[in-house]
Amino acid sequence: MNGRRISKLVHEGTYVAEVEVETIYTDDGWSPYLSVEDAYKLDDVRDALKRGDLKAATRIARVYSLTPVAA
Repeated sequence: MNGRRISKLVHEGTYVAEVEVETIYTDDGWSPYLSVEDAYKLDDVRDALKRGDLKAATRIARVYSLTPVAA
């Protein structure tokens, strides 16, 4: 079993959170996948952004505000 740290982006409303997770590589057909804890981490960040709780989201991830650009 191998693991590699990557960043996953969670988009909700006008915010994007960059969450560090570890992908797990195995020899089976479901590889790569996330641990249960990392999946819950992504869910927690998404829920915090939905509630507008930036303080909770920034404890877990780096949060960015999106600004529309007129082209």
